Amino acid sequence: MSDRRTRAVRLVAGALGLTLVGAALTSCAAGSATETIRFTFSKREAIEFMTALVADYNSSQDKVKVEIDTSGVDVVSASFVRGNPPDIMLANYNYEIARFVQRCALTDLSETDAAAGIRDDLQPLMEQYGSCEGRTSALPYSVMAASVIYNKDIFEAQGLEVPRTWDELIAVCDQLKAAGIDPFYGTFKDDWTVAQGWYDYTAGGSVDVIDFFDALATEGTEVGPNSDVSFEKDFTEPMDRMMQLAENYTNKDAASRGYGDGNLAFSKGEAAMYLQGPWAFSEIAKTAPDLALGTFPLPMTDDPADLGVRVNMDLAAMIPEGSRHQEAARDFLEYLYQPDHIQQYNASQLGFTPTKGAPAPDDPRVEGMIEYYDNGQIYQGPSVLVPKTLPMFNYAQAMVLGASTTNTLRTMDADWARIAFRAPIPTTQDSAAGETEESAP
Repeated sequence: MSDRRTRAVRLVAGALGLTLVGAALTSCAAGSATETIRFTFSKREAIEFMTALVADYNSSQDKVKVEIDTSGVDVVSASFVRGNPPDIMLANYNYEIARFVQRCALTDLSETDAAAGIRDDLQPLMEQYGSCEGRTSALPYSVMAASVIYNKDIFEAQGLEVPRTWDELIAVCDQLKAAGIDPFYGTFKDDWTVAQGWYDYTAGGSVDVIDFFDALATEGTEVGPNSDVSFEKDFTEPMDRMMQLAENYTNKDAASRGYGDGNLAFSKGEAAMYLQGPWAFSEIAKTAPDLALGTFPLPMTDDPADLGVRVNMDLAAMIPEGSRHQEAARDFLEYLYQPDHIQQYNASQLGFTPTKGAPAPDDPRVEGMIEYYDNGQIYQGPSVLVPKTLPMFNYAQAMVLGASTTNTLRTMDADWARIAFRAPIPTTQDSAAGETEESAP
């Protein structure tokens, strides 16, 4: 073979080799291409923490890239309508979000490691909003517990013990009032503070909330003066006690004071107790960072066994059926639920971790709620267990501002019956049996 021909063969072989190597490299690159998923996160106070956790996940592997979206629940709802929902969601679990559960628009997470680690006693609280047959559609990520916030220094100066019964609470209030101290600081100008604290704590401390709403849903359109269960029948005594506290043991200007006023006044020691959740701590600390605060459940009966704390599923994790990247989303889900990550998140927000065996919060301000959370003595706020078309916040505010509790409760019964006529409201028994009828929001 001539030298010229030999060189030609070598050039062709070399070019072919380069082509094969290039194809191999291209194939290798294609196999390791990053899959991008959209993660919506709805708690604005924790965006910095979650953004850092997302960055840690992205840097820990090269298969999935998470892009965090904090645009809010309204944008998320619109994305479901457009057929382009997020790939994974961490959102406050309420009637608005639960619509996706009831419509079976979320995937089943029951086989995930994350689901296996969730406390069993939290499932009935999740199912109060309904479910989809045969699915675990949402997993709690953060439980926020709320109860009476009290000024430890005032209690100590007055020689007071934390009350555990209704009679003990009234005795504490009377002693504080005699000493010229407002027992409670009321912020009745803001309706949500009345509903979350005054209404929820008094009703939740008196009534078995799950049983009540299950019975109410069963009554449906028959709720009213002659039904076995109703707001008027079951909530009259709690509301009378709420009014006893509101009328006799609050600051005189409660009707004109809002949330910001309350945080500032309480930080200055202008009252001994405050019906707010732990989200108020950071606001109070802006003025009085070293104020000694504690928490305890509001006693509404004379049996300490009835004590409990109000909780809400502050965040729940969900993966929509419409996600085009469900496996990648599940990988990130498992990362979110790794013990270090979920526990660190809840510690940063004064939340309770919903996983089995998780340590209790170590902040002394919420220490008074730990035993009740650990024992399952918890209830969801009645104010948020109704469809939005029942203006519960307005009704609660109207009562503390002087409206007839009897007439208000009757109106709530009529509203419930009307809502039930338009769209049946699921019970937790329906959920366990696999009913998926849509509730009314």
